[in-house]
Amino acid sequence: MIELLLFFLLILLASVLQTSSGFGFSIMATPFLLMLFSPQEAMQINILLSLVISLALLWKIKSDVDFGLLKKILLGSIGGAPFGSFIFAIVDLTTFKLIIALILIGVTILLMRNFSIQPTKNREYGVGFLSGLLTTSIGMAGPPLLLYFAGTQKNKENTRATSIAYFIFIYAISLQFQLTVEGTNKTVWVNSLYALPLVLIGLVLGQILFKKLNQALFTKMIYMLLLIAGVFLLGQSLLSLF
Repeated sequence: MIELLLFFLLILLASVLQTSSGFGFSIMATPFLLMLFSPQEAMQINILLSLVISLALLWKIKSDVDFGLLKKILLGSIGGAPFGSFIFAIVDLTTFKLIIALILIGVTILLMRNFSIQPTKNREYGVGFLSGLLTTSIGMAGPPLLLYFAGTQKNKENTRATSIAYFIFIYAISLQFQLTVEGTNKTVWVNSLYALPLVLIGLVLGQILFKKLNQALFTKMIYMLLLIAGVFLLGQSLLSLF
């Protein structure tokens, strides 16, 4: 019973965060879902519920999507995904996660100290490449996008909408890969169905929160999510090492 209540609370909070920022469901949900389910089940529940949120929001935010940027990120991701699979197959993932965590925390601190990134076409392809690479290697597509949007000072509407549109693409591919290669089970689908009412409540609350966030608070939320992602990866790496 306690585990079920924890699961419901987690899904509600993660849904509010994803809806209000365009990011955050995986960053918040993954560590806790891994405590309740097997890695395969946790990842599939994560992908399914993230897809539901993204698809539910698309009709409302599609006018804010930067389609030029989205196209470059998607093309970059297609190029980066095979390299991520290669890394997953041959590289020590604990060391790789540790390196990514330290870079993520370091760059986030720079951004908090007003470090900026000039947007260019090559950098946009590069962000997509890194997102695709991290998706297929460690299952986290968001951090490169977060860093780029924060560094280029994208407004909150473009950041949320473009991120959600991108995640629909990447989650759909990830889910197809999971179902084809890993298979699935009843636990994934039953718990995802149980979580749907909480996701719907999170969608409503997240929309209210988004409207109340000014650009400064939205940017601080992005920094918080980046630091959480970095600390989570760092903790995972250190636990594996010791």
